[in-house]
Amino acid sequence: MSRSAWVDASGGVAGDMLLAALLDAGASLEAVRAAVEEVIPGEVRIVPEQVTRAGLRALRVRVLSAADDHPHRAWPGLRALLTGAGLPGQVRDRVLSVFTRLAEAEARVHGVPIEEVHFHEVGSWDSIADVVGVCSALHDLAVTDLAAGPVALGSGRVSTAHGLLPVPVPAVAELAAGRRVLAGGEGELATPTGMALLTALARERPRLPPMRLERTGVGAGSRDTPGRPNTVRVFLGGPAEEAEALVLETNVDDLDPRAWPDVLASLLREGALDAWLVPILMKKGRPAHTLCVLAPPARAEALRAEVFRSTSTLGIRERRVGRTVLDRGWTDADVLGTRLPIKIGHRGGVIVQATPEYGHAARLAAAGGLPLRAVLAAAAAAAHAAGLLPGAPVPRLAPDPPA
Repeated sequence: MSRSAWVDASGGVAGDMLLAALLDAGASLEAVRAAVEEVIPGEVRIVPEQVTRAGLRALRVRVLSAADDHPHRAWPGLRALLTGAGLPGQVRDRVLSVFTRLAEAEARVHGVPIEEVHFHEVGSWDSIADVVGVCSALHDLAVTDLAAGPVALGSGRVSTAHGLLPVPVPAVAELAAGRRVLAGGEGELATPTGMALLTALARERPRLPPMRLERTGVGAGSRDTPGRPNTVRVFLGGPAEEAEALVLETNVDDLDPRAWPDVLASLLREGALDAWLVPILMKKGRPAHTLCVLAPPARAEALRAEVFRSTSTLGIRERRVGRTVLDRGWTDADVLGTRLPIKIGHRGGVIVQATPEYGHAARLAAAGGLPLRAVLAAAAAAAHAAGLLPGAPVPRLAPDPPA
């Protein structure tokens, strides 16, 4: 079962804090340790411990060195190490996306090509453990839809390898561009690794989204700050797709019209709940279309990618919408000597809609050399004769139509 997760980073975020929160929410410590061992065998130990922060329980994770010396790793070598590690594909892809974000930010901050970003920026053993651990924990928890609220960055100054720097440090400021942020308190509350994890893996969601909440994990930072819990919280649950969806929209005026049926079909194959076109007039009176895609939150990123892949658009706008759906199932009726599926929409044990399945009706019409409208009319009459009427009790239904 896929899950949704929302990260409360109002107290800041660091890689070890996010890892601790996911472990506290139920991720397997053994799976996390095994994943890290695949990448840097024998270099680290991951040790969880229960702590309190501002009087509240939390889990802290210590990432301890288990080696006398750690290899120097520049970004090209680290990338090759991660690509060749025996990680599940989704874990590997997430890890690479996080370190790519981190390397890009460090390259911009230091004014060097990305291939020249070196050890202390992205290759340190504790950052590898944090990133691989978080991505493995998300995989173990089957989180397919990750979101995060505004991030507390902190304030003041902090001592670094580059000297005394203002908070947020330059890499964090670079990574946070485009996100909702707040100071949140004194000191460094967000680290480059924590920000890279959120910006690479989590879409921005200011408030806790609708979900069937299963449990909450609380991950602690190293300091216990009086009056402010130094923690990250993760809310984990089943995606509430019935209650909410995304509408993705884009205006297109330069796509060959013959391509639109294939575009809509590809979006439905990628998991869209619906996809449709609206004719419009754009600037200078140019005829165009608005492509609209109704997307489950868990499939939104894949559907965004498909819109960019299959159309000529340069941007997508989106909004969240509430959604009320009927329960549904399938039965069949005898139509012209053939059993034809009838889709039943019902609520409160009563039929609301009864509709012949179009694809089967079209095949029956083609096989018998009949007009499709005649087959659909016969199917509606058969459903009526079988008592499949609005207001009638719901019969025994199958969850899916026959093949």
